[in-house]
Amino acid sequence: MGFINRMEHLMGMSDAVWLRHANPLSVWTRFSCLPLLALAVWSRVWFGWAAIPLIMLALWWIWANPRAFSVPLDFGSWASRVTLGERVYLVRDQYDIPAHHLRATAILAALPVLGLLPFVWGLWALDFWAVVAGAALLVLPKVWFCDRMVWIHAELTQTTPGDRLPDPRMPEKRMM
Repeated sequence: MGFINRMEHLMGMSDAVWLRHANPLSVWTRFSCLPLLALAVWSRVWFGWAAIPLIMLALWWIWANPRAFSVPLDFGSWASRVTLGERVYLVRDQYDIPAHHLRATAILAALPVLGLLPFVWGLWALDFWAVVAGAALLVLPKVWFCDRMVWIHAELTQTTPGDRLPDPRMPEKRMM
């Protein structure tokens, strides 16, 4: 079980939760998680140990976000297709995803590691610019990864992002 699959399991991402996470509001507000966590950790400067509930609240939001919104009526938006593409990617051994997509996603999934060190160090040392640089190195490859998920979903389902998609269409699985 790979790291991404372990995280999915830890988050309790059932089929019902994935459908709710396909709501564009869920996808776009997901980008609030890292800044909220950083602010909660940084708040130890102002609140001392009383910052722990804020950190717990930020961690709760990371868990609650995919569950916070209703299932969308239309799965055609870029944001909804990010989630559909990620579902395909997580079980990529069941689909015929072209090799160029797999190479690109492997690189894009690994790049955020470069941002982890300055982000964590910046929070520990209270270095604002290290936190900002680390956050940028964490988020920018993730956005590019998200776009690749849309591309994978569109290519495998032969649909066009932005066109109406009333159901969470998944591609045909590979013949085993």
